[in-house]
Amino acid sequence: MHMHKASRGYALALLTIATTSAAAQGNAPQNESISAARMRADLMFLAGDGFRGRLTNTPENDLAMEWVKSRFEWLGLKPMGANGSYFAPYNLMLSSLGDGNQLSLAGGDATSRHIVGTDFYPHRFSGTGHASGPIVFAGFGIGAPKIGRDDLAGDLRGKVVLMLDHEPGEMDANSPFDGVVTSEYSNQLRKTLAAQEKGAVAVLFVADVHNHAAPENFDAAARAYWPERPPHLERYHLAAWVQRVRIPAGQISVALAQQLLRGSGKSLDELARGAEASANAPPLALPGVTATLATNVVRHVVPDRNVVGAIEGSDPQLKNQFVIIAAHVDHNGAEGDQIYAGADDDGSGTVALLAIADAYMRAALEGKRPKRSVLFVAFNSEERGPLMGSWGYTEAPVVPLDQTVAMLNMDMIGRNEEVPIGGGARFRGYAVQTAESNKNSINLVGWSRSRGLTEAIDKANGAFGLTLKKEYDNIVSQILRRSDQWPFLQHGVPAIWFHTGLHPDYHTIYDRPEKIEYAKMERIARLIHQVSWDLAQGGARPTISSR
Repeated sequence: MHMHKASRGYALALLTIATTSAAAQGNAPQNESISAARMRADLMFLAGDGFRGRLTNTPENDLAMEWVKSRFEWLGLKPMGANGSYFAPYNLMLSSLGDGNQLSLAGGDATSRHIVGTDFYPHRFSGTGHASGPIVFAGFGIGAPKIGRDDLAGDLRGKVVLMLDHEPGEMDANSPFDGVVTSEYSNQLRKTLAAQEKGAVAVLFVADVHNHAAPENFDAAARAYWPERPPHLERYHLAAWVQRVRIPAGQISVALAQQLLRGSGKSLDELARGAEASANAPPLALPGVTATLATNVVRHVVPDRNVVGAIEGSDPQLKNQFVIIAAHVDHNGAEGDQIYAGADDDGSGTVALLAIADAYMRAALEGKRPKRSVLFVAFNSEERGPLMGSWGYTEAPVVPLDQTVAMLNMDMIGRNEEVPIGGGARFRGYAVQTAESNKNSINLVGWSRSRGLTEAIDKANGAFGLTLKKEYDNIVSQILRRSDQWPFLQHGVPAIWFHTGLHPDYHTIYDRPEKIEYAKMERIARLIHQVSWDLAQGGARPTISSR
């Protein structure tokens, strides 16, 4: 009964509140209403066994998104989705392997025919069709004029382009791309689109052997890429991207690439090292060698959605600018009775999102709203793809990206970072550390990409006294690109990920709501609420910083 009265009260207040002047700069109103007890109650529900790990494209995931939507509606947030709803839809893409996929080569020592697994397989994002043409080697296949790199210069019309995986300088902390963090320029789908735009009829990828010299088991790689049975964790792409790819795209073995290159007088390793060293070498024609590809990749569209709601700003002009506060709802599902509850990842961020939204609406009832608007986004499918929900948002934003002042991402804000001795590959690049040593700490991931945004967080933290760690923007674990702030950074939006850190329970069945540090999470949520309020109160917008 009390909840129904509150709901009517919120709705009535929103109908009657006129545009008011924002509260004076200072403490965010209703900050103290963000409580550990309420977040704990929400998380015990959301990360309970009934939601079975909230895996994308399952009934339980749908129900979790509906629950968040119902909370947005109960609070009285302004719906910002399609057709006046709280849902912002986008599509995912699954692919299956059709019949007749093959690669035929003609000329010199390269004359041969290859079916899937025998030195060739098509990529999941590949177009379906036939293509034939002479082969050119184009280094890494990267066109990055902003940093003085163009591997695709010249006439690629009618050509089959052979290119290396990854990017130059991937082990160089000072690489002009993203240091040791893999940049979007290395994405195979993006490389394919760039070659397609230049007129290429097909693309073939091969391992960059100079950086990854381990022996290749291509047959095993093909079986893993196209397994006989669908995996528990499906491999999605964003449909908006895949649907742009019209040409065949495939992977070939190092051994086959060596045959193709024999007529050039250089080995793959020599050409790869040359591509590493030279920023603008033109594509190299392989004399007398042509390739014919037949690809049959069946595309299956999977509808997906984010949840979006807003508190409208009080300033007639500034209300058209937005501060985004976000978290992701999905996790890794269940296998039988083994449930990946995802309490920290990212149930913690989701319930904090609801708590912060509630604080804003309580303040609105008192006539206190910030000058700028605040958009609350519950992303889906962060674990799949990855980052499908946030990439889907940036492809079709509900508010213009150039009017987005900042994006504050909460993903895993409920534990203490713990890196055990011998922790394995998941802790690659991390120093050994105890949970006790991090009981007051939170990582700011992306801090170096917007110094102005980082300064705003530092200033707001004066009232909360958390230890703000700024360590992980350029480490081999790729942590910078592993959550939903990454697509926003790629679109020029200042964005930071609040992250209490990895721990041994990460992505296991032991990430349970009973293990969350709720008192600490309360302080973190209050800090993020304060930062968002400060940013929404006007003043200079933060900008993207050079790395």
